[in-house]
Amino acid sequence: MASPLEFARFRPRLIDALAGYDRERFFKDLGAGATVGIVALPLAMAFAIASGLKPEAGIWTAIIAGFLISALGGSAVQIGGPAGAFIVIVYGIVERYGVANLLIATACAGVLLFVMGLFRLGNLIRYVPVSIVIGFTNGIAALILISQLKDWLGLSIAKMPADMFSQLHTLATNLGSFNLYAFGLGLVCLIGLFAWPKLLHDKTRFGYAVHLVLGRMTELRAVRAGSRMPGPIVALVTLTLVSWGFNLPVETIGTRFGGIPEGVPGFALPDFSWETVKQLVTPTITIALLGAIESLLCARVADQASGQPRHDPNQELMAQGIANLVTPFFGGMPATGTIARTVTNVRAGASSPIAGIVHALTLLVVVLVAAPLAQHVPLAVLAGILVFVAWNMGEWREFSPYMLRRFSRHYRLLMLGTFFLTVVFDLTVAVQAGIVLACALFIRRMSTLFSVEMVSLQPPVLTFRLYGALFFGAAAKLDPTVQAVERAPRGMTVVLDAMQLISLDATGLDALRQLHKAVLARDGVLRIESLQPQPLEVIVRSGFADEITSGVPAPAAH
Repeated sequence: MASPLEFARFRPRLIDALAGYDRERFFKDLGAGATVGIVALPLAMAFAIASGLKPEAGIWTAIIAGFLISALGGSAVQIGGPAGAFIVIVYGIVERYGVANLLIATACAGVLLFVMGLFRLGNLIRYVPVSIVIGFTNGIAALILISQLKDWLGLSIAKMPADMFSQLHTLATNLGSFNLYAFGLGLVCLIGLFAWPKLLHDKTRFGYAVHLVLGRMTELRAVRAGSRMPGPIVALVTLTLVSWGFNLPVETIGTRFGGIPEGVPGFALPDFSWETVKQLVTPTITIALLGAIESLLCARVADQASGQPRHDPNQELMAQGIANLVTPFFGGMPATGTIARTVTNVRAGASSPIAGIVHALTLLVVVLVAAPLAQHVPLAVLAGILVFVAWNMGEWREFSPYMLRRFSRHYRLLMLGTFFLTVVFDLTVAVQAGIVLACALFIRRMSTLFSVEMVSLQPPVLTFRLYGALFFGAAAKLDPTVQAVERAPRGMTVVLDAMQLISLDATGLDALRQLHKAVLARDGVLRIESLQPQPLEVIVRSGFADEITSGVPAPAAH
């Protein structure tokens, strides 16, 4: 069995995937990677712009981090890059600390992620309750929806604040600059993204309606064949052409950012100092925590969807760490596993990390060739794509009254509390408070599982039976037993039947010692029978077994 201090082995899944790799698998990975690379382009730009950064920050993060995560990660088919979950976090860091400090925080988070994987902490992420995950995921999705209203409505706002209430106030006070053309582009984009998959999959209603409109079966087949193209790309290209062709008065990437640089970004070291790092502890932990949770949740989804061997969580964290350490030196933003692109990768037939590497290279070629065209992309279209992403990101059904009634009060409290804290405060506060609350509720629930039953009182023997785990959260439940002993006749033998006692900790042991003292005070004898292995080990190792045998309690601790 591995020692707790033993480091995780650094072995990328790519090494195992290449064993027996053949031409057929390569062409499947090639097609899947090219598809995902095309899908990643609008998402990468949209995530960066929504985070308060230039579009190239998202693009180069998708290329560099996507390549490193696939080449060095512990999952066979996971795609890495900028993610919607980071939008609110990154925007808040940029507003409070600036872009330069975001780069430093991201690099430091990369180091922290690598250390987490190195020390085998990947499995600990699985202990985060699902109610907390749903709560903060829905909270982030709601914040993304709110953050995109500015560009969707075409409002003339120079700079949006970071917190939700200030954003809503700013939006409300600037509704007079509403742009109907921008709203129309975003609305058509959103409707199109919801409707586009139905051209392929819904053959009875929507597909039949298309057939009636087109009038010829050959044209219907062409539409269905075309619907295999990723919806975001179709929306981006068609609506950009509409906006450019009709010269619509809407804000574009070119008017706000001046376009996208056509060359590869240069390597640049941020202005690093330990004083700066000390000020960035909270952003660093936030980025690392969210990156770890998102990447490992995504990897689990990839395992279930692809049927590939189970991912290595520690290797995945180390790869995420390297990616987040490297990308800031090229002006990139935080990266993690991305569920939408990973699922697209799986559905396109990917079978190894080669697909993720191809995705990064495809995106690189597209950017180098088509960078000048990106300046015509309307920001309202990117907002529509992000609203679609946020809607699919949230588990909204879990918040319905029907579903809430099915959950326990503890589950509802954790989920809704985490959602509220995420929206009102931030992710770090929400997750920290959620985990503390989850621990408190768990302790309370576990304490209800411990009980003491008086079996018989037949002088000179008083017998009790212990059930469950006697730990710090349940130790007080032994007080009535102590009181019963204090009322019992002198010289009694007190027997504890511990057959059903499954666990004992130091506080529970101290409660047993207090019971022993009460027995001795009544000139009695304590016997503990049928001990399970764990409680027996604690009692013997602590010397309590000798105290019971000798009838002498241990001296009080000071």
